[in-house]
Amino acid sequence: MKALILSGGHGTRLRPLTYSQQKQLIPVANKPVLFYAIEDVIEAGIHEIGIIVGPNAEQVKETIKSVEWDAEIEFIYQGEPKGLAHAIKVARDYLDDDDFVMYLGDNILREGIVKHLKHFKEGNFDASILLQEVSNPQQFGVAELNEDGKTIKRLVEKPKVPPSNLALVGIYFFKPVIHEAVENIKPSWRNELEITDAIQWLIDNGYRVGWTKVTGWWKDTGKPEDILDANRLILDDIQADIKVKTGARIHGRVVIEEGTEIDDNTVIKGPVVIGKNVVIRNSYIGPYTSVGDNCIIENTEIEDSIILEGSEIRNAGRIVESLIGRGVKIINGTSHPFGRKLVVGDNSRIIL
Repeated sequence: MKALILSGGHGTRLRPLTYSQQKQLIPVANKPVLFYAIEDVIEAGIHEIGIIVGPNAEQVKETIKSVEWDAEIEFIYQGEPKGLAHAIKVARDYLDDDDFVMYLGDNILREGIVKHLKHFKEGNFDASILLQEVSNPQQFGVAELNEDGKTIKRLVEKPKVPPSNLALVGIYFFKPVIHEAVENIKPSWRNELEITDAIQWLIDNGYRVGWTKVTGWWKDTGKPEDILDANRLILDDIQADIKVKTGARIHGRVVIEEGTEIDDNTVIKGPVVIGKNVVIRNSYIGPYTSVGDNCIIENTEIEDSIILEGSEIRNAGRIVESLIGRGVKIINGTSHPFGRKLVVGDNSRIIL
């Protein structure tokens, strides 16, 4: 059994952050989103992992290689992303004739994939997909079940009249027959090889496609609000772990890494994660906030936000529900003329 984890694409919905980094490397609770997928796969007993990479291939490689994984990891260059089924086609030589799980690297699944893999194997399915009940199935790919309730009849993309409320989660299990399916489909209207078309080909040609329901939460971190929501969900599960001495007033579950300095005039209310070598003075760090390594925060209140590494925030008033990139400086100027002075990248969003 192998794993194919996708970490390509341009991440246009997350610009300007993704101008300088791959979207799957944006941290949630101070851990790159991609790492959650790798951990899930290893937890399921899969130790051969292929990572599909694209425009920021070297950045992805360096980040993954910075950690010692209990797995052999190979990087597979896709080039221009042309659909999920195209990623399988690109990885054909690596996958060989093994069964495999395909896991979209910008997904976070609280419960992992252990029980879903077990169902795939025990049911002897040719493919199996993860589904979750949603309140707005019109916005997703939706599965229609056969009468037995165990197999898939058809997949419908964003239906006006949904046949069910079971939306596709970005995790799929396949036997090698999927390669034949990929070779027999044509590009869609957006010129991509769609995985839903490949799975439908299996169904139409008599192969058994099973499914399992996700019972915990699942997040596709494709937009800023999704990343912030995932951060809240992950932080809900943390345990307190404070590795430094501080006189700050700390309430609730808080993680503070080594080398961080927090003065006595600061209040921290968990759940909160603060990285290494951070300096915080006379500030309030409120619930559901993640602060990356090497940040400086002074005279500022921050709540329900993600601050990436190397950022400096001074005298900035109150910051809420924000996603702040690497090496950002936010300061309250004191020189004339007074007013807000902004240097803002493309596709940014500022709410004053």
